[in-house]
Amino acid sequence: MFRFFTTRKWALWGWLGSALILSTLWIQVKIDVMINEWFGEFYDMIQKALGAPNSITISEYWASLFSFITLAGIYVAVFVVISFFTQHFLFRWRTSMVEWYHSVYDKARKIEGAAQRVQEDTVKFSRFLESLGTSLIESIMVLIQFIPILLGLSIGIPIFFFGDWQYGLITGALIWTIGGTIFLIALGWILRLVGIEYDIQKKEAAYRKLLVIAEDDGTVRPKTIEELFGEVRSIYFLAYLRYLYFNIGRMAYLQANVLSAYVFLAPAIVAGVVTLGVMQQIIRAFGRVEGSMQYLLKSWPAIIELASVYRRLREFENQIKINDSEEKINQDI
Repeated sequence: MFRFFTTRKWALWGWLGSALILSTLWIQVKIDVMINEWFGEFYDMIQKALGAPNSITISEYWASLFSFITLAGIYVAVFVVISFFTQHFLFRWRTSMVEWYHSVYDKARKIEGAAQRVQEDTVKFSRFLESLGTSLIESIMVLIQFIPILLGLSIGIPIFFFGDWQYGLITGALIWTIGGTIFLIALGWILRLVGIEYDIQKKEAAYRKLLVIAEDDGTVRPKTIEELFGEVRSIYFLAYLRYLYFNIGRMAYLQANVLSAYVFLAPAIVAGVVTLGVMQQIIRAFGRVEGSMQYLLKSWPAIIELASVYRRLREFENQIKINDSEEKINQDI
């Protein structure tokens, strides 16, 4: 799966492409930091204007909005360009995988679900990497940029439960997000969600293979096909039930998450020790830090499926190597 970075043909794409993606993601995060600063200044200006009529001019107001439009425009442009490049990058990664599978397909074609693994699983692998890989990197960069900002903004502000402790907001976010993530990982493990996704792919592969055979062989239908589809139906219904339990915990936590920043800031808001602008900056920075820490939580369904796809491709490659070794032994004999 990772020959994209080790073979001479693809190494340039793999390493330089990765560097370009990382650098543009860093630019996006830096722009996000500037937008966070803009929110603080803008809402302070709004508070000033509402508290004393004509305390700001209309030109100052329009200038503030224009500065946001400029930042947002740059962010959108960078996002569009890097999204386009990432798609090409990951398709070439998939191509490097497929080329190797093609070269050894005489050994791989007899492996269960070979066609599905070469075609469908490589598609899923690249698509999940597009959404999950860049999100993970961006989450790490957001933490690097926004944790110092949140620490600076929370100095001297009373925080619920932690009082005036400078690290109260960061600690609160850490406890809330890590606790929720551990809870849902444990719930996913108890419900065996990775295993159920793996079983679904196996049942679907067997069902599709039989349908292909049935195109030319009338003796396998209709009873055999119906029995196999019954197994597909059973595994899906079991998956739906398990995801029902998982989504109850997941959605309850995410809904409670909306109020978390306001709960921690309750003493400061009630005491009136923060301006509207500072409050907006803190809430937005807290949300960015919290959201990055919740990467596993929010991406859990996709991570489960990616883990299942990775497991299938890894087993596929290992089986190819085993078949190749057995073939060489037979030739020696």
